[in-house]
Amino acid sequence: MTGARIRVLVGKPGLDGHDRGAKVVAASLRDAGMEVVYTGLHRTPEQLVDAAEQEDVDVIGLSILSGSHMELLPQVRERLQAKGLDHILLIAGGIIPEDDAEELQAKGYAQVFGPGSSTADIVAFIQNTLNHQS
Repeated sequence: MTGARIRVLVGKPGLDGHDRGAKVVAASLRDAGMEVVYTGLHRTPEQLVDAAEQEDVDVIGLSILSGSHMELLPQVRERLQAKGLDHILLIAGGIIPEDDAEELQAKGYAQVFGPGSSTADIVAFIQNTLNHQS
């Protein structure tokens, strides 16, 4: 990531209708100098991956509170791989039990941020991870 602004897609998969946290994270990423695409509520894994491809993002951050994280989040990863987009950094946040977070990380999510996570920590994680990949 030399010189180019980091592009992040923030999405809300599934039927979860609470997006305040996602909007706070999106604003924090924007304030840190990243370009942010917010897809809105009720997106399918297909819609999220299509948007990530169209917007040529470096990162996908998914916020989920509905309890369907073990069904929907792996589908996003699988669809990215099928399209040859598995270079995109995947992170997630929301109400995700620790055991499930560990399983998601084993399935390709770089980090899972729980309730109360600092937006500064999310920004730093993205910046540090992408700077080490370049």
